[in-house]
Parts: sequence; C-alpha cells; structure tokens
Amino acid sequence: MTDTTRRSGRVQFLIIAAVFFGPLLLAAWLYYQGDALQPKSRANHGALLEPIVSLQDAVPESPVHAHRLWLLVYPNDQACDERCLESLYTIRQSRLMLGKEMDRVLRVFLHGDRPPDTLLLADEHKGLITLQDPALRAVLDNKKPDALEAGGYYLIDPHGNLVLYFSPDIDPRDMVDDIKRLLKLSRIG
Repeated sequence: MTDTTRRSGRVQFLIIAAVFFGPLLLAAWLYYQGDALQPKSRANHGALLEPIVSLQDAVPESPVHAHRLWLLVYPNDQACDERCLESLYTIRQSRLMLGKEMDRVLRVFLHGDRPPDTLLLADEHKGLITLQDPALRAVLDNKKPDALEAGGYYLIDPHGNLVLYFSPDIDPRDMVDDIKRLLKLSRIG
C-alpha cells in the first residue's frame, strides 16, 4: 500500500466516523447545555391555573354553566368604583379586539352583595352578564396564584375549566394575544 492510499483510507474513515458520531456529540452537547439554550420569555402573559379546576365539579349549581362559550370573568365584591369601571371597560375592549372571534367569548361581571348600576351597564356594557355567586367567587379566590395581585380577570373554557388568570394591570393587548392563541388552538365554544 502506498502512502496516498493509506491517507485516502484514513480520510474516508474519519468522514464516516464524523457522520456517525457528529450528531451524537451534538445531541449530547445540546442536552447538557440545559437552560442556557431555552428561550427566556414565556409564550403566555396570563398565569396558567394548574391543576385545571372543573367548575362543574367545584360549583355545580353555578349559573356560569348555562353558557357554552369562553368566559372572561371579572370578580369584584366591593361597590363598582372607578377601578371597577376601568376593569369592565378593559374586558369590553379586549373582547372587541378579538375581531371575528369575539362571538366566542362572553364577558361576566361577578359582583358582591351590592348589585351594579344596571342603567350604566345597559348603556355602556351591552352583553355583559352580571352574576352574584359567592361559591364561584370562593373558588376563583382560592385558585388565584398567591404571587399575583388580586382584582384581575379569569378565563374559563366552554367545558367549565378554569384556565388562565390575568393580573389587573395587564396590557389588554397581551390578554387578547393569549385568548386569540387559545381560540386558535381550540375549536370548542
């Protein structure tokens, strides 16, 4: 054998070894890099409520089960002050921002003992469902992540599962992005 054929044989052997072992080495390197290669941002802006709670099991008598659509719920036990009115405005505008998908989402105002001003709601918030349901309110309060500020919004799917919690200071566009993503992935409701 000549030196040229030996070198040619070694080069072929190294190429075959690189084709076989290269992907294995690359996979091992990627695996052990761990979080260094993971994206730093989340896809959702709301807090995913885990484990998923079926409201049909938790509060079977609740009137929210009458609606087989997505529900964007704003709970408020106090009198409807300026912050409450701003929150009602936020869920109204968020629903409108859904465009052609807005018919799949209903807005729900879960109020306390004092009923809201029905004239104001009829004038400025047509289609808003108002409910007084202490049992549902207790479940919502229990499922809100402790680290997040109270007074936000809940998203309930058409099957009655509590899905997301949005903090009260969320940008409505971020809330709409999350809802649009869920509506796109889900054909229910």
